[in-house]
Amino acid sequence: MEIGRRELAKLTFGKGTINTAIRWLPFFLPTLAVVYDSSTATLALLLGIAEASGLSTYFVGRWLDAGRERSVIIVALGGVVLSSALALVGSVWFFAAAAVVIGAAAGNVTVAGHAWISARVPFNRRARFIGVYEFSWASALLVGVPAIALLISAFGWRGPFIAVAIVAIIAAMLIATIDDGEGTRRDVAAADKTPLTTDAWFIIAAAASIAMSGLSTIVIAGTWLDEALGVSTGGVGLVAMAFGAAELLASVSSSAFADRLGKRRSMQSSVTALLVGLAIIAITGSSLPVGIAGLFVFFVGFEYSIVTSFSLVSEAMPESRGRALGVGNAISTVARGVGVALAGVLYETFDVHGPLTLSAVTAAATLVLLGIVAHRRPDLA
Repeated sequence: MEIGRRELAKLTFGKGTINTAIRWLPFFLPTLAVVYDSSTATLALLLGIAEASGLSTYFVGRWLDAGRERSVIIVALGGVVLSSALALVGSVWFFAAAAVVIGAAAGNVTVAGHAWISARVPFNRRARFIGVYEFSWASALLVGVPAIALLISAFGWRGPFIAVAIVAIIAAMLIATIDDGEGTRRDVAAADKTPLTTDAWFIIAAAASIAMSGLSTIVIAGTWLDEALGVSTGGVGLVAMAFGAAELLASVSSSAFADRLGKRRSMQSSVTALLVGLAIIAITGSSLPVGIAGLFVFFVGFEYSIVTSFSLVSEAMPESRGRALGVGNAISTVARGVGVALAGVLYETFDVHGPLTLSAVTAAATLVLLGIVAHRRPDLA
């Protein structure tokens, strides 16, 4: 089955809705802290803990392998509605529950979309489609978050929650109209249960390693800009928009070039670019232009790498593609959490060079793992 533009647009709109629902929260924690009679530190901690809900993708693989990808996406969009309803209660505990629900929804819509695309697009053209699907991550920052700011100004804190719930319902209705080949579905209980191969684990490990590398530096970027380079809060907001532009550039580049240049080879190049960005940051000193340039190079390298890694994981074990994607996302969730936790401690102890070293070591590990994949799976060029 060939994927048409309408089907891909509907899928991307659905993912963009969920991405916006989760990405706007960190930017408006001061507003929400007042609403929930809490502190920004407490709410940030709750969002961090909620990241663990991404582990739920570990269990969804058999549903994806049974051809239920679209159903998983619709349920995830229902999670947006539930999350918004919980947040509207106005209690910090209900906000915590809302964060857990939306975290699980975001993880599952990612792997379900990748599985749906991968089941219908040959590997030699897959990066183009997954890259387009991942445009939604950047659009949430470039379009969604500014729209949320307008909603808060016009309708108060409840406006965004109500708006994303309504849009999620519309997105679910659109996803329901997609023809995903119902006749090819299998019984969930009959979905393949063959253990993941060693080769698959190497590919999953490479994806998790680059995820840890990226988050280890991203999580301290705002603090570093403020404390070391004297960037104001408003300035950090502008830098965040630049990060959104970098995300979009990386997704577009992966979509346009990864299939032609080779997914594994181009990912190795982008990880190398990430290391160059880290080196520039390390020698920044007090120069803001150098620091911003280093962050931009790092961010483009990381985003290209992570988006391209999705295509590699999707082919790690074609006979159990959904399970490989689900397990891969769960492992990456753990890696990101560990990276964030270690980065905070390392920053306090060694300033920015601590997290940079962690990012560099894990990026180097990614290159080693990709080298092993090149030897064991030459078909994944």
